[in-house]
Amino acid sequence: MFQNLSERLTQSLRSVTGKARLSEDNIQGTLREVRMALLEADVALPVVTQFVNSVKERALGQEVMSSLSPGQAFLKIVQAELESVMGAANEGLDLSTQPPAVILLAGLQGAGKTTSAAKLARLLKERDKKKVTVVSADVYRPAAIKQLETLAAEVGVDFFPSSVDQKPVDIALAAREHARIQFSDVLIVDTAGRLAVDADMMAEIAALEKAVTPVETLFVVDAMTGQDAANTAKAFGEALPLTGVVLTKVDADSRGGAALSVRQITGKPIKFLGVGEKTEALDPFHPDRLASRILGMGDVLSLIEEVEQKVDRVKAEKLARKVKKGKKFDLEDLRDQLQQMNNMGGMASMLDKMPGMAGMAQAAQSQIDNKSFARMEAMINSMTPRERRNPELIQGTRKRRITRGSGTQVQDLNRLLKQHKQMAKMMKKMKGGGMEKMMRGMGGMMPPGGGGFPPMR
Repeated sequence: MFQNLSERLTQSLRSVTGKARLSEDNIQGTLREVRMALLEADVALPVVTQFVNSVKERALGQEVMSSLSPGQAFLKIVQAELESVMGAANEGLDLSTQPPAVILLAGLQGAGKTTSAAKLARLLKERDKKKVTVVSADVYRPAAIKQLETLAAEVGVDFFPSSVDQKPVDIALAAREHARIQFSDVLIVDTAGRLAVDADMMAEIAALEKAVTPVETLFVVDAMTGQDAANTAKAFGEALPLTGVVLTKVDADSRGGAALSVRQITGKPIKFLGVGEKTEALDPFHPDRLASRILGMGDVLSLIEEVEQKVDRVKAEKLARKVKKGKKFDLEDLRDQLQQMNNMGGMASMLDKMPGMAGMAQAAQSQIDNKSFARMEAMINSMTPRERRNPELIQGTRKRRITRGSGTQVQDLNRLLKQHKQMAKMMKKMKGGGMEKMMRGMGGMMPPGGGGFPPMR
């Protein structure tokens, strides 16, 4: 996420962080590099200008002059200004109203409103223990209604049906009454999008907003459109009383221009980031954590939260006890580890959140084929329970049967068995209490092992 911006900023700041004192002369070049990095990231020009001026003013002020480490103080100023540009702190949803609290999603076609509706429903259900109803008021695309119905079933929330011959306002009002009868805490309304902002679209959604009086009106926008995302959000903000923004496809955005421009241009906070296609891939937006990641400092808090939410503690503790007693680490244990890593978003996602690991995350992204983990899991699933517990049995005809069943090659299976053997050796060395303490401390994460990928529990 935002690799290009992160790389450029950390490079430009490296030259100044070791300085014994800062002057206008020796920070001028760095500020020029910072300015270029932000412009290349497609950050809006007014935001760049204000950002650079604020950093310069603070860097040449008393807070750096009196610092024992001016270079480090300069880095902290840049971090603080990044946070300021994106918003001082996380701003959650305000659902303090008579149920059902209505959340209206607005945005252009293709921005990801329907998937964001399902992601948000899942987040509210699992994190906040809310009963959620979702409805589609997109009467122009029957596929959008069907898509939301499918996603609602996937995440386990109530779906209110609608059809293309109904009016959006009628759909929303009927859904609100249905949600009230069902004792739903939240009603999420997915609206129609267009390929561009137009008067008809704005009039329709303004009428919808007026009819259902939502507590939250969120603008959903594709982060990859850069500063255009901020400009479109501004246009919607002038027609609707927006309460916040959902930035989608952030995981595919190497620039970061939208994240750094939206708040400043619209005055509306970014509330959520869409970081993948799966329904759990929606993160609350924390400006301080993102600023830290952009500057290569990692995001340990988010990593810990992910571990707590997504790692199966029962399986983690079971493996810890097994290793402590010196029992064999088998292929079923390895399969569990692959699944846990996948739940955490893969290796690159984890490394990106670790301090000083941004470069390694990029290398992992380019060098590691995440599909290889799926192939490894398929091979293990093609084995008999006895073979998983006793990998030494896998020879000759057994290998051919397993690879045929998993659609892989014998060399793939040989590689998997070699990696497992290396990991099993490492586990054997951890007999005793060290493993259990480490796994408790890391919430189920295990250190790098052999075979070219770090196991994750």
